[in-house]
Amino acid sequence: MTEDRHVFMSRLTMIAILAATAATAAPRIADAAGPDVTQFQLDNGLQVMVIPDHRTPVVTHMVWYKVGSADEQAGKSGIAHFLEHLMFKGTDAHPQGQFSAEVARLGGQENAFTSQDYTAYFQRVAKEHLEKVMGFEADRMTGLKLSDEVVLPERDVVLEERRMRTDNDPGARLSEVLQATTYVNHPYQHPIIGWEHEIKGLNREDALAFYRRYYAPNNALLVVAGDVDPETVRTLAEKTYGKVARADTPPRNRPQEPEPQAHRRVALSDPRVAQPSLQRSYLVPSSRTAQPGEAEALEVLGQILGGGQTSRLYRTLVAEKGIAAGSGSWYQSTAYDATRFVTYASPRPGVSLEDLEAAVDAVITELQEKGVDDLELARAKTRLTADTIYSQDNQATLARIYGASWATGMSADDVRAWPDRIKAVTAEQVKDVARRYLVTNRAVTGYLKQSEPKKDAAPKAEIKKDDRS
Repeated sequence: MTEDRHVFMSRLTMIAILAATAATAAPRIADAAGPDVTQFQLDNGLQVMVIPDHRTPVVTHMVWYKVGSADEQAGKSGIAHFLEHLMFKGTDAHPQGQFSAEVARLGGQENAFTSQDYTAYFQRVAKEHLEKVMGFEADRMTGLKLSDEVVLPERDVVLEERRMRTDNDPGARLSEVLQATTYVNHPYQHPIIGWEHEIKGLNREDALAFYRRYYAPNNALLVVAGDVDPETVRTLAEKTYGKVARADTPPRNRPQEPEPQAHRRVALSDPRVAQPSLQRSYLVPSSRTAQPGEAEALEVLGQILGGGQTSRLYRTLVAEKGIAAGSGSWYQSTAYDATRFVTYASPRPGVSLEDLEAAVDAVITELQEKGVDDLELARAKTRLTADTIYSQDNQATLARIYGASWATGMSADDVRAWPDRIKAVTAEQVKDVARRYLVTNRAVTGYLKQSEPKKDAAPKAEIKKDDRS
């Protein structure tokens, strides 16, 4: 399955853990900012994280590969996600369906997901079955067996998934166009699932070439969270994954996004639209690429501006003026390269998108000019740090957060210091990032409108430069 951006929202994804450096000892990370984590590395380069959680006798076992849709070759969009599907087609040692059937027989769960920066596979089973799922996963790290008889029908499955999730959903199509327009050079511009015409051209050779290039222990992280101890995991990892040879996996070398120069607009009209909406995507730094303090200030800004019913946008547009049915904002901090800060709103009947956009702009301008008050600053910090604590209650969530953070370049120091850095954010820092990054020449604004049905005419998205910039 492709991964939805909402899976790792900012206040969760910032709970990151450093992927282990090459060492024979197992350094421990433990303080109030997170659980007690052990890290080590196998001789073949596989990095391992162990997150003990002894409340229930189960484990979450996850393998993360540091490769996603943004690492694809030009013209092969969707290959990372396509390969994720094909990874369930069996190996020489384990025929198609055997792995999944065994996990089900053991009473476990499994799944996989692809993002722009990583691909992950996971199982949740009783702790006594950990070695078995490790053996299966280690086998398909290099033993994948593919033929046209399984590849071509699965390509049709992916095309149908795209039609259902994107092509038949006007809101999803607008989001796709908005993202593609936000990036003019970086491969974040193409969708995780891929463009339809390029998916149709993917084949067995493409999948195997991508697999051999990126699926290797020295490009992977194993996360085991649950009722385990580090030494047991080390023993099992060496017994299973330790047998897999390293590969000549290339480092990431993506084309980077230039500084944006002009406000752009996209508009999608479709007769299936039930609720018009407005979205605006700003190009901003991610946690990895931001200057010290910027990512934390953007986190707090996202909360103050659009994080729930106490936020500026909701209070002003929904509660006070009554011109919006809903509104909000989010900051996608967990990304390897430059990322997005998005605001959105839906108008009430009789309110035009142009008037709603002007009202959203007025809220942002007021914050940029007058700053934030002590109460909303404190409330945003409390919400962010509280969610950090609450996320530790779920074993599987922790494993997902740690893996995603490793894949996007976070460090142990970042993790341990993050709650304190959030607490240290000042009103002036929030005002500063709002003035620096929430400006129209860094933005793409999207309108979703309802149109009258037209015979023999497919709805089209329009892109144009904004004359008002």
